Amino acid sequence: MNRVASTLPLAGRKAFVTGGAKGIGAAIARRLAADGAQVTIADLDIATAQTLAQEIAASAVRLDVSDLAQVSAVMAQQGPFDILVNNAGVDQHAFFTRTSPEDWRRLIAINLESVFATTHAALPAMQSAGFGRLINIASEAGRLGSRGGAVYAAAKGGVIAFTRSIARENGTKGITANVIAPGPIDTPLLRQALDQGGDKLLHAMTDATLVGRLGTPEEVAATVAFLASAEAGFITGEVIGVSGGMGCGA
Repeated sequence: MNRVASTLPLAGRKAFVTGGAKGIGAAIARRLAADGAQVTIADLDIATAQTLAQEIAASAVRLDVSDLAQVSAVMAQQGPFDILVNNAGVDQHAFFTRTSPEDWRRLIAINLESVFATTHAALPAMQSAGFGRLINIASEAGRLGSRGGAVYAAAKGGVIAFTRSIARENGTKGITANVIAPGPIDTPLLRQALDQGGDKLLHAMTDATLVGRLGTPEEVAATVAFLASAEAGFITGEVIGVSGGMGCGA
């Protein structure tokens, strides 16, 4: 049994996944666990997180990523971690003139400041160990902009710039830092939007890709698993689009 476990690419690694209870985050947690990692699922929805944790032999913790003190405390209690996946995020579809400063602060806190907080908490132990994988889930909106999502796009663009800076600071320490930029991914949250927008919205999303379809959470998770592995040790500071070519040329 030990011989089997040792063949798994992430055996012996500890991973922390924010927003890991549903959608893309759940797919990431499942894939990392299947590859041998000891996964902690962090999410506001602790009941769903615990159900998933039981399914994949992981652990679950309730976390509000916008509460920076809570982030530090939870990660200190649960860590140290070899792999950090910042997946938690929120969008608000509205033209910029119809948003308020309160909206801006909420979107920046959840989508950008939370990445600062988790990275700040995880990095010292990674630096001491001489190994770390920082994987941030942004969005093609962070590279292309977003009609009706200006603040969200700005936050995700900030994630990209921050990640590249962390990669520069830690490249000689055995730590890689990369961004995954998903396009339209078939999740329950997206399906809710499609229920409201109908076929016109679906066609607009799929037409924006080169492959003419929605992506799957598992396709994002597979990219996370690769970046978390030893095989990706020479990849850092990169933005990888899992978007069917939506960001081609960006």
